[in-house]
Amino acid sequence: MADYRIAVIAGDGIGPEVMDEALKVLCEAEQEEGFSLEVQAFPWNSEYYLEHGRMMPEDGLDTLQTFDAILFGAIGDARVPDEVTIWELIMPIRKGFRQYVNFRPVKSLPGIPSPLANGEDIDFVIFRENAEGEYSDSGGRLYAGQEGEIAIQNTIMTRTGVERITRAACRYAEEHGLGKVTSATKSNAVIHANKLWDEHVRRIVEEEFGGLQFEQYYVDALAAYFVQRPQSFDVVLASNLFGDILSDLGSGLVGGLGLSPSGNINPEKDYPSMFEPVHGSAPDIAGQGIANPIAQIWSAALMLEHLGEKRAAGRIVKAIEDVLAEGKVKTRDIGGTATTREMGSAIGEAFKNQTTKATEG
Repeated sequence: MADYRIAVIAGDGIGPEVMDEALKVLCEAEQEEGFSLEVQAFPWNSEYYLEHGRMMPEDGLDTLQTFDAILFGAIGDARVPDEVTIWELIMPIRKGFRQYVNFRPVKSLPGIPSPLANGEDIDFVIFRENAEGEYSDSGGRLYAGQEGEIAIQNTIMTRTGVERITRAACRYAEEHGLGKVTSATKSNAVIHANKLWDEHVRRIVEEEFGGLQFEQYYVDALAAYFVQRPQSFDVVLASNLFGDILSDLGSGLVGGLGLSPSGNINPEKDYPSMFEPVHGSAPDIAGQGIANPIAQIWSAALMLEHLGEKRAAGRIVKAIEDVLAEGKVKTRDIGGTATTREMGSAIGEAFKNQTTKATEG
């Protein structure tokens, strides 16, 4: 019997291409580290929608709930509105499985220059509240098409939601020996929802995690500090919208979206968590075999870490770093000419070479 059952949703565009490479590296990890994976793929994407009128079957969440984790590719197709692909596939999974942590590492990689690093490595993580906040399906439109048309979009923040994302961020900081948590807010203007955020973030940190340094910035100033002094952060804590924007800025600091993984995590493991690259489906390069698979492979490493296979996860990240440090294999987005498959194969070889070097040593 498999140690872990993994649901794979490759999605649209470059999703299947980068997913193939992640699965190859996972196979290497499985063989070398002694655990087993039972992988089942689901064809839930825009083609599925065009054929069936929905992004996944009615019992899709029930099916996924039987798995230990979900490895997701990318979604998006010009033939299907974005609100359909997002709100009928990604959002039901995130919200239905209480994946209230969106976890994004922001980390300098060898051979990937950053104009903002100033010769020093950047290494921090972002904890984005992932289940409520500004991305809540609450509101509506009145008088559509008329001169007096009105749109209302409500932000939903709950004390429970703020408390649990704060605890998750602080526990991570403690477990990884990180000293500081930085909270993003805009409570000078968003005076109801963000004041609730401020009050309970500060209370949880001070009452339950007194050993951590705590700081709070308005999100516009924090975005500027990301640019001016990115090395000064350890764990950044933000609401859904603010965390989404700051995360992409963080990706830009260290090489771009093609290198950036993420996890949508249910820390209690009552439901499966979902791991996906930050980039989209990139239809302009789909089918050309030139997409960078690093973000997908790194997302698979985050999945293994969540499942408890920390050694395997660390080895995958080290393999990515080794390939980039050598500099011989790079995809076009990072200044090379390698194909998607060549990059995936190079990372797989680097993973295996770690065992060879250890044996020789």
